[in-house]
Amino acid sequence: MTDMYDEKKVPEFTLPPYQHEDHGSEDGLGRAKDPVKYLQSIEQRARERQVAYETVRLLRRDVIECYRKEGVNHYENCKEPVEKYAKLVLKRDVGMVNPVFKDEGKNYSF
Repeated sequence: MTDMYDEKKVPEFTLPPYQHEDHGSEDGLGRAKDPVKYLQSIEQRARERQVAYETVRLLRRDVIECYRKEGVNHYENCKEPVEKYAKLVLKRDVGMVNPVFKDEGKNYSF
């Protein structure tokens, strides 16, 4: 049989923001103060973005499975997965963990 009807085993937790290293100059251009930390923060940001995309993809799959399983009763029985999906998709940056920026105006996200 398939595991489609089994209860999902997903932990609920939140991650703290990661360290971010800005460029060295005031205007945000030029060399970074610490190039290694800067590259690590860029890589971490890419990983966080990918995790956010995969989370949305998994929740979308759960909604589709629920619609297929429930048929015409999906309006009543699929309310929880749809609300969870909609709440995440409507968040800024699709729920991605962002660093704490020194200047919030420079929050360059995708």
